[in-house]
Amino acid sequence: MQLYRKEGNTIQILSFPAEEIQKGEYVLIKDSNHDRSLVTQIIDVQFAAIPGILEELLRNSTTDEHICGENLDLLEVAPHVTYVQDARMLICKIRGTIQNGILSTNTGWLPSRASSSITKLSTASLLAQARIGNDLPIDLGETRETSSVTIDAQMLDGKLNIVTGKKETGKSHMSKLLALSLVDYGAPVVVLDLNGEYAKLGFSSDGQKNEYHRRVRVLTPGDNFKITLKQMKLRVMMNILFHALHLPGASAQEFRRIWRFLKDHDTLTMRELGEVIRNRRCNLHVRDALCSRYYSLLDSGFFTDNHEEETSLKKAFCSIHGGGALIINLQDISSINRQIVVEFMLGELVELLTQSKLKAVFLFAEEAHLYLRETYWNDIVTRMRHFGIFTTFVTNQPNTIRENIYRQADNIFLFNFTNEHDLEAVSRASKVDAETVKSIARELLPHHCLVLGKVVGDFPIVVKVRALDVQTMGQTRLFFTDEN
Repeated sequence: MQLYRKEGNTIQILSFPAEEIQKGEYVLIKDSNHDRSLVTQIIDVQFAAIPGILEELLRNSTTDEHICGENLDLLEVAPHVTYVQDARMLICKIRGTIQNGILSTNTGWLPSRASSSITKLSTASLLAQARIGNDLPIDLGETRETSSVTIDAQMLDGKLNIVTGKKETGKSHMSKLLALSLVDYGAPVVVLDLNGEYAKLGFSSDGQKNEYHRRVRVLTPGDNFKITLKQMKLRVMMNILFHALHLPGASAQEFRRIWRFLKDHDTLTMRELGEVIRNRRCNLHVRDALCSRYYSLLDSGFFTDNHEEETSLKKAFCSIHGGGALIINLQDISSINRQIVVEFMLGELVELLTQSKLKAVFLFAEEAHLYLRETYWNDIVTRMRHFGIFTTFVTNQPNTIRENIYRQADNIFLFNFTNEHDLEAVSRASKVDAETVKSIARELLPHHCLVLGKVVGDFPIVVKVRALDVQTMGQTRLFFTDEN
């Protein structure tokens, strides 16, 4: 390989056919005169635009088509011409500098063309140079050169993460890997599971109970997850009425008075709430609004007056003390009921955290755009982050997440995208250049991921995600199968 030219943050390197090189790999340009090296990443591989090559190719194609007979090469130049024709130009982005064994982001210098040597830089060496901590290692998988990629779980602590890619590329698999790895290190994890994909994480692929069986608890609203009004705070209920059921302000004031009346008389139940609303002497429109919201709460099946059926989140977290996952199964429930459950969960989590009954929690939100209000994105990312709710958004529609949320993301796990609008949304938010994101993400194979952010020291790494021996439950249900 030979250094050819530099334009801005882009380095062009001339490569020859015998040199095996792929997009996403790193190369090291070492300048022997200054004893320092430039770290660059290949984002594209092109044919070298050598003067005269086009004419040579046209001449060869014309000759092959119209002239019959034996092609003599007395001077044996054909192999050399072919070698030149297959020469490649590597388009690379500068990522940093290594000087005296120390990796830095300083890129304000240019290596010598004449005295520079260019070699591959393995991902393992790069991560070692970047001093990526391995105090709490999470094995993500391996690179194309089959070296292991390990990140530190501490780089997920207190961070905002986004896992995105088009469907069936492996994004949910990555989120399961991250969630179970956090469980391994004793972290409490809450998963808002829209499609029931996490319900069987406690079982191995052959259906047998695995090591996570006792540490994964599935809560299905209306089934084994019900609550009583007495265990709720008024603030949480008002959030449900405002944001999920869109209760008008005048009716909300009346509801507060009813709630306080029932609480003072120790009769705060769904039955008594309904009776008071029906018999309340107030504006007819206010009473109708309260009645419709009451029946929405009742029809959700999420509320009960039977204390034997109620589920305490505090006790649920105690049951997974030392590391575990609460899976909130939102499959097969209506969008309104989803919002009711999510509002309750977020409100109760904040209560537990502010009362120091819970140190912190890692929240995984699958397809969050389907049940979270637009204004709630900022709320979760900013305010709830300070309470100790550290969120991982999982979505196949990156353009549904607002750009200012992307810009606050600490880590992005990016799977294949071919849609230009999706790539544009992610590239604007990523801390690396847009050209890298667009070029590499388009050609990622299934279960291959471009990891960006603090977990890899801001050095983009392509990883083949390792398999998990769990029932993932994310397969598409098919009609045309061998069983038919």
